[in-house]
Amino acid sequence: MALLPAMAAGAAEHHGRVFFGTVPVPGATVTATRDGKTLATVTDEQGVYQFADIADGAWHLRVEMPGFGAVDRDVAIAAATPAGRWDLKMLPLAEILAAASRQRTIVAPALVPRVAAKPTATEAKTDTAASAAAPVDENAAKSADALLISGSESNAATSKYNLAPAFGNRRANSKSLYNGSIGAIVGQSIFDARPYSLTGLPTPKGDYSRVTIVATLGGPLNIPPLMRHGPNFFLAYQWTRNREASTISGLVPTAAQRNGDLRGTLDAQGNAVAVNDPITGNPLTGVLPVSAQARALLALYPLPNLAGSTRYNYQTQVLNATHADTMQLKLDKSIGKRDQVYGGFALKNLRGDTENLFAFRDATKTLGIDTNVHWSHRFPHHILLDTGYRFSRLRTDVLPYFQNRQNVSGAAGITGNAQDPRNYGPPDLVFSSIYPLSDGISAFNRNRTDALTLSATWTHGRHVTTFGGDLRRQSYNQLQQSNPRGSFTFTGAATRGNTANGGSDIADFLLGVPDASRVAFGNADKYFRQTVLDGFVSDDWRLKPELTITAGMRWDYGAPMSELFGRLVNLDIAPGFAAVRPVLGNDPTGSLTGTVYPSSLVRPDRRKFQPRVSIALRPDPTSTMVIRAGYGIYVDTSVYLASVQQMAQQSPLSKSVSVSNSSACPLTLANGFRNCAGTTANTFAIDPNFRVGYAQVWNLSVQRDLPGSMVLTGTYSGVKGTRGPQQFLPNTYPIGGANPCPQCPTGFVYRTSNGASIRHAAQVQLRRRLRSGLAAQIDYTYAHSIDNDSELGGAGHVVGSTSNDSTTTSSVLTSVTAQNWRDLRAERSNSSFDQRHLLSAQVQYTSGMGMHAGTLMTGWSGRLLKEWTVSAKISAGTGLPETPVYLAAVPGTGVTGTLRANRNVGVPVNQDINGYHLNAAAYATPGAGQWGNAGRNSMVGPSQFSLDSSLARTFRVRDKLNLDVRMDAENLLNHPVYTMWSNITNSTTFGLPVNTNDMRTMQLTGRLRF
Repeated sequence: MALLPAMAAGAAEHHGRVFFGTVPVPGATVTATRDGKTLATVTDEQGVYQFADIADGAWHLRVEMPGFGAVDRDVAIAAATPAGRWDLKMLPLAEILAAASRQRTIVAPALVPRVAAKPTATEAKTDTAASAAAPVDENAAKSADALLISGSESNAATSKYNLAPAFGNRRANSKSLYNGSIGAIVGQSIFDARPYSLTGLPTPKGDYSRVTIVATLGGPLNIPPLMRHGPNFFLAYQWTRNREASTISGLVPTAAQRNGDLRGTLDAQGNAVAVNDPITGNPLTGVLPVSAQARALLALYPLPNLAGSTRYNYQTQVLNATHADTMQLKLDKSIGKRDQVYGGFALKNLRGDTENLFAFRDATKTLGIDTNVHWSHRFPHHILLDTGYRFSRLRTDVLPYFQNRQNVSGAAGITGNAQDPRNYGPPDLVFSSIYPLSDGISAFNRNRTDALTLSATWTHGRHVTTFGGDLRRQSYNQLQQSNPRGSFTFTGAATRGNTANGGSDIADFLLGVPDASRVAFGNADKYFRQTVLDGFVSDDWRLKPELTITAGMRWDYGAPMSELFGRLVNLDIAPGFAAVRPVLGNDPTGSLTGTVYPSSLVRPDRRKFQPRVSIALRPDPTSTMVIRAGYGIYVDTSVYLASVQQMAQQSPLSKSVSVSNSSACPLTLANGFRNCAGTTANTFAIDPNFRVGYAQVWNLSVQRDLPGSMVLTGTYSGVKGTRGPQQFLPNTYPIGGANPCPQCPTGFVYRTSNGASIRHAAQVQLRRRLRSGLAAQIDYTYAHSIDNDSELGGAGHVVGSTSNDSTTTSSVLTSVTAQNWRDLRAERSNSSFDQRHLLSAQVQYTSGMGMHAGTLMTGWSGRLLKEWTVSAKISAGTGLPETPVYLAAVPGTGVTGTLRANRNVGVPVNQDINGYHLNAAAYATPGAGQWGNAGRNSMVGPSQFSLDSSLARTFRVRDKLNLDVRMDAENLLNHPVYTMWSNITNSTTFGLPVNTNDMRTMQLTGRLRF
């Protein structure tokens, strides 16, 4: 397949489509001119034109159609040139008459019966001389018959020409002013492969289906006598009813373990677990006592259905449903020659439910609308002004399984968390080996955006200058708690005692002693507000046919988010994090330092100017080589939402706790959400001088045509990120180490903006242009990305035990927190998206194209074999990085997932042993008082592979009726591809695959166009 692009010759190709409003225009003449060479073509019935043999470079294209104004444009034909879209404007009646008057009038001779005879030589000479000597009457061109209906002054019965039997537009087989389509996308379980089983246990394939129906209609909106010259409209509706099946595997407590019998339970090294008393440290033998809280929560776990497995002992299939209704309406209306009004309205109603391993089924309802209206005006001197207003609103309602149904926490005897009916349910349980217990969080959110836009385009000489700006007001109205039911983490620390490898997470749980706990609830209603501004100017300068320069400047400003009633909490921090006190948005004066903060508690960052420049150069006009280069700065103003959501759920407005178990702060399942001495009542703080990050992006590409219709392109690109977000835990220390500052506050995450990143990528592309029905492309990319951010590359795989669950575990932060707060440089590592090698190829073939592929084939064989299009896309790449996590609570906090293991030098990491793809012997528990020396994202995940294909054809039922049929197959080879490895080094599942991508699925698409 990699050799397909080099096997056939061809030529360049460019195509586009011509519209009048939303209606395609057939019969329009399209000419392309360059260096004295002219190519011409005509649009088909769908308004599509195509130049099948056109060289790369700058061409002047002109679209003409009688009754419409001609449109001119300079187009750079290249491999990446998108399809052109041309919008024609109808000329006023006076200009149509003037154009008709400029045409030479041809007066037809009287149609009288006569006998045809060969003229004599004298007659021929006389006729020729008379024609040449006859003067041209200038007024004859203004004959009133310029607008006469064809046939009204000609007797069709006696005409020597074959005239169509028609009157005006009322002719047979005329194209309707309206066009539309109706189609369906269907998939069914009988055509899909059986889900892959990680345990080897055959799982019956569920009965499910995927159905999407789409209907569209477009044309002029004429409602006689109410509206005779209405706007053009486009209406689309989509109806979706999907049920998807997936398989979940996990390790669940056995019947013996539920009763406290841990004989036969192994640790991560494959040895029998050693359990010690959490209070005395003495070994515990025999059956362990099971706390009432643990026994109640164990009832939520299913029993194993795969006996004797120490890896995954339970597997089930879940069905997730999605019901969606989507409607879209677009309108546009020209007012006079210079004004146009257009806009649209979209509505989406989504209902879905997701099921997890515990058969908890959570429902989600989403209702969104998006509407916009624009007015454009064309001023003299080639200036086009466009203004618009956009309004969007999104309502999301999340209904967890236990909401208003069962107070699991209260019945289990767990205190200190939210237990109102809206937040009924169990707390989240996180284990180093056992599958985590979790359920969704109730939410009722309404987000709204109001936006004003203004832009202008000025065409003058060889310059096209664009400038404008936007103003957005964003509202996030939320009725949601951050972590109302709380979470407990069990790592085996409580039953480890003084041994290096003792302890068991299941033993800690049975005894009711968690290693860490977190909870956050209180003021559920929150009303966040943000104003976003931007302005831009850009100039496209066609300096010469071989050189184009585009340069501009953009400014973006996103104000720090505030809460409508000032209910945000940050920490007023003394130098060196020696002391902290809360400061509120409605009283933004720090009681500790006396600093006056804005109501958002974060100072604005307004200096985000972003210069951008790019060039396109053809060094030799006679060569096909094209060089492109560019540089620009880009910012992201949407960095505040994640922070304010945590700032709004803190003491003194809410209860927020993040603690770890210790002798000074003993935790139990019954009383695990405690405010202990030395631990701050707040769990989050942000630098008041937090800055918006920006990225410098540069690229260079060289493209050249090769023999055989081949195009070779080499590209280098780089991205350097600055001021990325970072997170760390102040005043923390390694497990087993001495606390350097016992009186200093702990238990909170501090966010700053000192992160940095860099990515380099080189890509080689070989493309075969479409000819004789065959097109193909091969891409190879080598890339390397490094960062020390908490979100850009840090928010990768954190806990490998959460596989295909309906919710994420709240005790593991979504943003990665640094292991050692005094050594943030140690966080610099491969980015979580750093895929080093990626090779992809795609090929497409359409039968019956080209002289050697059956273009002239007719009859039944032509109808049967021509115009079939088959395509395939294959990609293979190296795995994504993963972090070797040592699951334990950071002393003084309830945060887990930030500690890393020690790397045993010389021991290979990637090693397949009895189904385990990572070598547990390559890592060890960090020594007392030491941070783990294994790097972040230092492991390589499973390799990636995919092969998708499709078969399609358009059946021309009638002149106005076409049927498009397409069959798609994803993962055609039914090859299992693992998503990631379980990356917790002190887990018995370390190195096992967590989940797989979907196995082979097939779907059929049919669309009837009219």
